[in-house]
This record gives sequence, C-alpha cells and structure tokens, in this order.
Amino acid sequence: MSFLGPKGTFTHEVASKLSDNLISFCTIPAVLESVSTGECDKGIVPIENSIEGSVTQTLDLFAHKYNLKILNEVVLPINHNLIVNKGVKLEEITDIYSHSQALGQCQNFINQNNIQPHFAISTANAVKSIVGMENAAAIGNKKAAELYDMDILIDNIQDVSNNETRFVVVSNHDHVPTGNDKTSIAFSIFEDSPGALYKILGIFYEANINLAKIESRPSKKGLGNYIFFIDLVGHRLDENIKNILGRIEDNTSFFKVLGSYPIFQR
Repeated sequence: MSFLGPKGTFTHEVASKLSDNLISFCTIPAVLESVSTGECDKGIVPIENSIEGSVTQTLDLFAHKYNLKILNEVVLPINHNLIVNKGVKLEEITDIYSHSQALGQCQNFINQNNIQPHFAISTANAVKSIVGMENAAAIGNKKAAELYDMDILIDNIQDVSNNETRFVVVSNHDHVPTGNDKTSIAFSIFEDSPGALYKILGIFYEANINLAKIESRPSKKGLGNYIFFIDLVGHRLDENIKNILGRIEDNTSFFKVLGSYPIFQR
C-alpha cells in the first residue's frame, strides 16, 4: 500500500493500521499514480478535515486525472502535539514548524504564545527539521515524536477538540456491497440552464436518498464553471441507486462515479 509520507505523518499512522507492506510517496499525485500504474495495489490519501475542509488536490485529481475508485474510508481523530528537543521549555520557543493545515488548526495556541510559524512539507518533516534546534518546536503526532526521539511538551494543542481527518483508500476497483455503503460522485451541470442543480438535487429528494456531503470545485474551464462532488448513502449496484445515477448522468455534461464503499464505523 502506498501512502502520503514520509513516515511519521497522520496518513502513515492510518496506513500502518491497514497494512504491513507500506511504500511512502511525498505527494498525493505520486500516491495515486502508484496505484494507477499498478506499482501498488492500493493507496491512502487524506480527503477531508473537519476544521479545514476538503483536501482540494485530492478531489481535483479524482475528477480530472485518475480513474481510480474509493475502496474504503477511515476517519482518524487528529491530536496535534507540541514536539521539542529534550529539555526545551515553552518560554524558550520562538519558532514553530508544521504542515500548513496543522498550523491552521493550532492558530490559537501559536498566537497566544507569540511563536513565529513556518510551513513544512509535512508534520513529520517538520519534526525532523528541528532536531538539534533549541528555540524551535514542531506540531506533529506521537509517531513522529517517537521516530525522531523527541519530547512531547504539550499534547492536544489544536483549537477544536473534535478535530478529525477523513482518509480514503483508493484502488482500481471499489468495494462490493455490504448493506451499509456510501457512493461518491462528481458531475457538472449544463451551462446556461436555470435550475439545473436544483433538478439534480430533486432526483435524490424524490427517491428519498440521503446526501452525506455536497460541495463544488472550479472545473478549470473558466469562471462560473464548477464540478460538484456528492457523497450519497447507498451502493452504486443497488437497483435504486443505479437508476438514480443513470438519471443524473443523462442530465449532466460531465459525470463520474468515484466509488462505492462501506461507511466508516467509529
């Protein structure tokens, strides 16, 4: 299984629970490419955070470049920790390093302690980068602290306690029906068609299908053109869902099923 690395990231934490045979890649496109080419049978990438919202790069790659399918989803509680070299005290810290999303999710702590933030490629790289630095800290998880033999000075420094990230396992096929499934789709509506989105949403309403998520992203074809992403309850092979997806495809200019997979059980 490929994962968004390096070792010590939250993605690595999730991946290590799913497989013992892991290969690290430094970008989301590289993870998806490894699955698309057959180098790896599965890959795992983040797709959504409860505070920062969707990982837009993941959505855009699903829509525009890769014909992969979502096989599973995993939701991980995100606990951000203040990681330092051994013996470093809070009042000595002048600079803090982490991934942009982690910094954004700990903004209150950073501001209250008047610490200068710096972007890193990942939380794990942030921890690695401060090894030996007496006036610096990093935001990361316990796995990263253990990996680089660092101390956790303060745990759970995130602004919101119920911070969670949703990850998706991707493959060249999706999951067989389980009876408790979710289907992700992407579509664009016809231009200059009043009420087109309302018409699509009405199809779900008429069929009494629950929508778990809906959002839009620029289609990259000019201002005012969007791709809509919807997660709906049900499997694409369910007869009812199959009929609904057929109706939506007939009424959209672009349509893509991103996969059907079991709903994550907490």
